[in-house]
Amino acid sequence: MKKTTEKILILTTDFVTINLAGILYFIFRVKTGWFEMIIMPELFIPILIIYAYWVIIFTFVGMYRTWFASSRFDEISTLFKASFVGIFILFFAIFLDDYLHGVQTGNRILIFIYWGIFFVLVGSGRIFIRSFQRRLLIKGYGRRNAIIVGFNSKGEEVHDQILEHPALGIDVKGFISLKNNFSGSSYKNISVLGTVNDIQSLIDRMDIKEVILALEKDDHDLLIDIITKCEPKNVNMKIVPDLYEILSGQARTAQIYGVPLIDIMPELMPEWEKKLKRILDISVSLLILIVSSPIIIIAAIAIKLDSKGPVFFKQERCGLNNKTFKILKFRSMVHDAEKKTGPVWSHKGDPRITRVGNIIRKIRIDEIPQMINVLKGEMSLVGPRPERPFFVEKLSEQIPYYKRRLKVRPGITGWAQVKHKYDESVEDVKIKLRYDLFYIENMSLRMDFKILVRTVFVVLFARGHYN
Repeated sequence: MKKTTEKILILTTDFVTINLAGILYFIFRVKTGWFEMIIMPELFIPILIIYAYWVIIFTFVGMYRTWFASSRFDEISTLFKASFVGIFILFFAIFLDDYLHGVQTGNRILIFIYWGIFFVLVGSGRIFIRSFQRRLLIKGYGRRNAIIVGFNSKGEEVHDQILEHPALGIDVKGFISLKNNFSGSSYKNISVLGTVNDIQSLIDRMDIKEVILALEKDDHDLLIDIITKCEPKNVNMKIVPDLYEILSGQARTAQIYGVPLIDIMPELMPEWEKKLKRILDISVSLLILIVSSPIIIIAAIAIKLDSKGPVFFKQERCGLNNKTFKILKFRSMVHDAEKKTGPVWSHKGDPRITRVGNIIRKIRIDEIPQMINVLKGEMSLVGPRPERPFFVEKLSEQIPYYKRRLKVRPGITGWAQVKHKYDESVEDVKIKLRYDLFYIENMSLRMDFKILVRTVFVVLFARGHYN
């Protein structure tokens, strides 16, 4: 099933079941005559408002993400937790409304009856859709191709489990050998397609979406090389852990019908935090653009009077998932500064920086136009700084994991920016990469707030990096 079709089906089902729950509760509360009514409530407008309320909550907890081979029990469990929180918010909203109006009603108790109706109807709708999707997967629709890296007992066990459970929607297309002496071998009609060196071409040629790593202890030194090769290919990677890793608590595992698997480089920020982060990005960037509009006008005039060339500087940068975009800044260098030299890093005392450019860099207002990039969704307020495609390709050849930075939306400021100076060499990039990876693995709204506060001190006291 296509992602768009799936989301339309889920949204339609939720629309029907959420509103039906509201109508049934209205009939129970109002039409039965079992309960005393102070005023006769309306039906349709409150129901639509409540529907919008639930859609917002479902969006924040990730219930509209694309579903694939997920347990229907997990779906209902998520619905239970989301509706539990949502009902308690409604409970206290009704309590507050009663308190402000100085009345005592039983509405806040009856809301739990609504919860029961809501949970049964919406849960049934969700199970119906997920069961329908599961049936489609079993019949061969929407399945995903996979390769197993490691032609060994671990790899064979995973393949056996996948064969036994077609509802997973995974088709193993072949094994990847970690050694050269397995060429031409096969297991249950699935052949060894090549070695680790062939993995990128196989992913492209066979439209692979899942890479399952079944490595023995002696093969763990190949892990970095395999991840580096797979990371740019937009595939899901999972590894079969050692028993020691599971028992010692060093591995957080998911399961494919009994086979424990570790997600490699998963999305660590909860869905609700990602949505709230985006809302904050839009709100803060819009506010900054409005408040700083006089500064923008003054800076634009000064740049135009100081040197020839446009007021704004546009440059291609790599964004989320390596998608390129045009970053927008106030021009602080002479026009066509890299015409003769080609792409080079800025450095202290760079002669290409203009007089006005030196000032706007010192007081950090050259970055203000990037708020437009934030509004467009190309950047975030906090994240790794976006780099040019030329340097991304160059640095990824020299530094393992460098392209891991492209898995999150780039930012105007970041942990590396408040901890280190501007990039002048590959060594600077290596140091800042450690900070970027630390941020990516510990992403949270709390971390973002901490970085934004530190950024204010960097700007006010000219600390962190020089121009």
